[in-house]
Amino acid sequence: MEGSAKPTGETAKLHRRFGWLAALGVVLVLAGLVGLVYTGLATLTSMILFGWLLLIGGAVGLLHAVQARGNNFFWLGVVVAALNIAAGVVVIRTPEAAAEALTMFAALLFLTGGVFRLAGSLVVRGPQFGWTLVQGAFGLLLGILVLANWPSSSKYVIGTFFSLALLFDGLGLIATGYGGRRVVSMVSKQLTTESDERDGPDGGGVKPVQPE
Repeated sequence: MEGSAKPTGETAKLHRRFGWLAALGVVLVLAGLVGLVYTGLATLTSMILFGWLLLIGGAVGLLHAVQARGNNFFWLGVVVAALNIAAGVVVIRTPEAAAEALTMFAALLFLTGGVFRLAGSLVVRGPQFGWTLVQGAFGLLLGILVLANWPSSSKYVIGTFFSLALLFDGLGLIATGYGGRRVVSMVSKQLTTESDERDGPDGGGVKPVQPE
């Protein structure tokens, strides 16, 4: 029937889309695992990608600023775009130095965040006191470890974080893909069952009235 062909086609499309989503998740998981093994290569790759993002973002921002040159914020947009382009060129040309600077910045963030969490948990002592205390201690310890081994730590810290992000994003996509396919199958099965019950074996489920 025409009414049942359309849902079947839509179901197949949804199955394929969720399947591609899960396949992308598998690729990201594999890339994350490879990055965790080769953290130095992952660090250089992530810094080069970061540099290109800065460069492309600066070029797009400069184009928008030129198109809106009658705006009062024209020169601010030009300056921000030029800074992004310059930063992108520097990062692409010297990814090792950029990784060292970014690692130092991340370590300082861990330190300050850990100190503030520890102080806040000790002062407030709220319902999440224990968890906040553990988070603060972990951030403080991580920042100290990164700074203690800097600049050699810059060879693997950024790559490790980048690879872990790929790994967890990939796992999330895999879960979404398989979960979506399962939900689509359940809904399709339910709709098919309801359609069969509604139609019945004799077309409408209504028995003809026999004359007396």
